[in-house]
Amino acid sequence: MTEQTQVVDLVITDAAELLTCAPDAPDLIGRVRGGGLAADGGRIVAVGDVSGYRGRRVIDASGKVVLPGFVDSHTHVVFGGDRAAEYAAKAAGTSPPAGATVGITGTMADTRALSVAELVQQALPRVREMVASGTTTFESKTGYGLSRESEQRLLVANALLAEAADARLVSTYLGGHAIEPGRDPEEWTAEIIAQLPEVAGSAAFNDVYCDDGYFTPAQAERILEAGLAHGLAPKIHLDAYSRTGFAEVAARLGVVSADHLNHTSDAELEVLAEAGAVGVYMPCLDYAVAHPKPLDPARLQRAGMEIALATDVCPGCWTTSMQTAIVMACRTGGMSVAAAIRAATLGGARALGLGDQIGSLTAGREADVLVLDIPSHEHLAYRLSGSTVDSVVRAGTVVGAEGAR
Repeated sequence: MTEQTQVVDLVITDAAELLTCAPDAPDLIGRVRGGGLAADGGRIVAVGDVSGYRGRRVIDASGKVVLPGFVDSHTHVVFGGDRAAEYAAKAAGTSPPAGATVGITGTMADTRALSVAELVQQALPRVREMVASGTTTFESKTGYGLSRESEQRLLVANALLAEAADARLVSTYLGGHAIEPGRDPEEWTAEIIAQLPEVAGSAAFNDVYCDDGYFTPAQAERILEAGLAHGLAPKIHLDAYSRTGFAEVAARLGVVSADHLNHTSDAELEVLAEAGAVGVYMPCLDYAVAHPKPLDPARLQRAGMEIALATDVCPGCWTTSMQTAIVMACRTGGMSVAAAIRAATLGGARALGLGDQIGSLTAGREADVLVLDIPSHEHLAYRLSGSTVDSVVRAGTVVGAEGAR
């Protein structure tokens, strides 16, 4: 070791392709051939030429692709039970059998029946699958309790999952997910708002589902404004099955992301883009529910929106793999592989307000890194099944590894 050599925690060497996903990358992914990465103290210290660094741990990425860890910016990973019977019946064009768990409110009953410990016990294997397939940061929404007590238990479950997961968990309060059957919508809206002071210490975001049959624009506006008053940044499930006209209000309120957007007009998308809202695209969800109007991500691109790609893992869309989301975004959504990778990394980070911390391999950011056992980034979309993960690094620590044993 020479005097010029710096000892660091981790060095990744000789990648066939290193994708920085730098914000200003002309090719969207910042592809560097034959590059490497050095990390110390959980942060990236060098990218590209790392010949001046010696790692306490070294990953040989020869013939492999190195890129930022995936950021899954829209999940409902904490819930009780499943809706397999409903899914199978819908796929076959028949009605779900008597007693089957159906819809959000069906999952509500299964979720309410579980203790916090049981909720964590059911969610943790899903989270571990997410990490194993390359997710290093994910959002976890509440929303399947739909009562004050049950939503609070979901927030506690999020906190426990954050401690147990080898990934960063961003907690989002989604009391405004749906309305319990037979409950007065205005009464539940008022109760959601009343919960927000105690929610503020347990969540980063306040979300609401504004759509036909869910929350009206007026109700959504009150919920988001009340959240802002308590320091909760706003998000919005918007226009999945109808055009509500709420996009301009959402933009005025400064939503960090607007998700679904199937029926949002082009003009409204431009307003959201001008306000800096990230458009969250979930192709697996549109596929799983056989959506009559799947979102065309090209509309978001034309409007100038940053796009985030997410799994929307939930009882109606059971996929934990961001690699699957990339496959679907390219084949069913027509995205380029580079655009889908950027959406799964930097786009997702920006949808969680973390674009200056993660989602890109640049010096000073957290060292959340994937090494994929593929010869080029195009294989991420080309390989329709199976994980290509060689190593998963979270904040400079290897949390999932095959090639780095």
